[in-house]
Amino acid sequence: MTQTLSTTERQLPASAAISDNDAAVVDTDSLSRALLGKWADIRLQARALAGQDALHTPAGLSHHEHRERVMGQLKILVDAGAVHRAFPKYVGGEDNHGGNVAGFAELVTADPSLQIKAGVQWGLFGSAVLHLGNREHHEKWLPGIMSLEIPGCFAMTETGHGSDVASIATTAEYDAATEEFIINTPFRAAWKDYIGNGAVNGKAAVVFAHLITRGVDHGVHAFYVELRDDNGFLPGVGGEDDGVKGGLNGIDNGRLHFSNVRIPRTNLLNKYGDVAADGTYTSAISSPGRRFFTMIGTLVQGRVSLDGAAVAASKLALKTAIQYGTERRQFNGASDIREEVLMDYQQHQRRLLPLLATTFAASFAHDELLQKFDDVFSGAHDTDEDRQDLETLAAALKSLSTWHALETLQECREATGGAGFLAENRFTALRADLDIYATFEGDNTVLLQLVAKRLLADYAKEFAGADFGVLARYVVGQAADVTVHRTGLRRIAQTVADSGSEKKSAIALRDPRAQHDLLADRVNTMVAEVAGALKAARGLPKEKGAAIFNENQHALIEAARAHAELLQWEGFTRALDRIDDAGTRQVMTWVRDLFGLCLIEKNLGWYLMNGRLSAQRARTLGPYINRLLAKIRPHALDLVDSFGYGQEHLRASIASGAEKARQDEAFEYQRLLRASGAAPVDEKVLIAREKAAKKKSGKKK
Repeated sequence: MTQTLSTTERQLPASAAISDNDAAVVDTDSLSRALLGKWADIRLQARALAGQDALHTPAGLSHHEHRERVMGQLKILVDAGAVHRAFPKYVGGEDNHGGNVAGFAELVTADPSLQIKAGVQWGLFGSAVLHLGNREHHEKWLPGIMSLEIPGCFAMTETGHGSDVASIATTAEYDAATEEFIINTPFRAAWKDYIGNGAVNGKAAVVFAHLITRGVDHGVHAFYVELRDDNGFLPGVGGEDDGVKGGLNGIDNGRLHFSNVRIPRTNLLNKYGDVAADGTYTSAISSPGRRFFTMIGTLVQGRVSLDGAAVAASKLALKTAIQYGTERRQFNGASDIREEVLMDYQQHQRRLLPLLATTFAASFAHDELLQKFDDVFSGAHDTDEDRQDLETLAAALKSLSTWHALETLQECREATGGAGFLAENRFTALRADLDIYATFEGDNTVLLQLVAKRLLADYAKEFAGADFGVLARYVVGQAADVTVHRTGLRRIAQTVADSGSEKKSAIALRDPRAQHDLLADRVNTMVAEVAGALKAARGLPKEKGAAIFNENQHALIEAARAHAELLQWEGFTRALDRIDDAGTRQVMTWVRDLFGLCLIEKNLGWYLMNGRLSAQRARTLGPYINRLLAKIRPHALDLVDSFGYGQEHLRASIASGAEKARQDEAFEYQRLLRASGAAPVDEKVLIAREKAAKKKSGKKK
């Protein structure tokens, strides 16, 4: 099942069997190279650009000031040649789709508002013209879009319909007499909403609307519509400013509405559907549903980009928090004058190191997603199945990485105490800016439902054309499988029998094949159970079928989440073989194990209830994770240093070394005070001395 999306049947790489060397050290250069991936040079160029002061935004600006500053920063990106990579060579681009997204993701380190405004201009508006239009459209509009002469909008979302694009209400009705489309938003809920560049800067928009010609609605298509000139909105176009938001206030989000706005017939972006002068509609894709999903699928770049940006933001947060945690001291432990470093506390390790492991997993998985994206859009591997795989993979990984970024930023903020709440250390601003990442370019929960539907479709393919005998044997096998799991006669992935030895049980869980089988079996079982439950919906009236689907929706989404986590684990495991240095590979194997075992621990109830783990083995999981944390702790700074972000990217005083200087000053003060003999006696020490003296005196009597 899900062979097109997962590597369930693939052999695990040789790195899975690496020896356990406690003396291993991390070569940060080697690990950095592995993280930079195929487009390393472009990533480094983008980081150098993002480190410039001109692209940073000081705290405390009003949203009007922030918007003006970000608009000016877009011009800096144009002048630096940072926006043209994905566009065709015949309009001055490079046809480098993967490199474009790799560079774009790094802009989050400068200012997320800058990144998203750039994404609106070139990743959404420009990409819609590129991927939905023809060469004539490209030559007419793309040069102005690339140069910022035409600031633009991507007008898809409506107030009344967010992720449900097929149900938007905006219409584009063709008038054969004038060879024009007439654009209308027929009621308030049909207004285009939350539109970047919509409030102030946008001069044109790609507007998504139902194409109607000769009385037939041919579904959602994209149209190039001019919005403003130097004097404001054009006739028939209107709008409102969305105002101050919870984050990303450098972007002028707004609402747009249209009343009988006429545009030339040739402004239809007609790659997948066209209208002749007489109103005849033609498309190379006969199925309306397939045509719609093909058009929407070409815009997957936004999800791929957000996945990379979320990973980069998580890296920033963890570099800052772990750097601080290795310098900040709190509470006396083994010394009277030297307090303990935060990162030496097990609970602090529990807070941050699993997040670090997940960030590495998300980073390696993003690298594979980026390669898949480039393969499709470069034409190297561009079949219908490739595009479906890309769309599903992007939906799965974008959901997990954006949620993870929010969790990481919040935990890092809390783990750095009051200092983390100061604006100068950026956690709160980044957390506010990235909040919307979880719901734009597709609400994460809705995206996981898309993933789940693909899993069900792949599951169904296994039995396409199967005769009754095959199905009967499968049903019997499933029943037997459930029985042996629940009676404990079979233990998936338990390569060492539970004999009471905690060490053997822990070693078994460390086995990458055991981890993989546990993670994959959970996905397969959950999908099979939902598929079985949904069988009852076949042939029922629509409303009853929908009710059955709704009853299983949560289970379906959880299966998709488990599948996405498996994909991250597999991406991490494959990445281990690309790390040349043996010591680094060993440490990263521990980090991969931490990621996998924390996933199992998170879902331990499922594994116990379904007989996949015995209680004996389950009891070893927590202690073994704690041992892994202790192994990884000495390498924590090297691991976050491998992310490659300097002070020009972090811009957080608590990660600048200032805390270490304060702690060293405090220690030296206490040391010199004690050495001088002038240090006051602690009252508790004095009481202890008096008690000891009394006790000694009593013994003498």
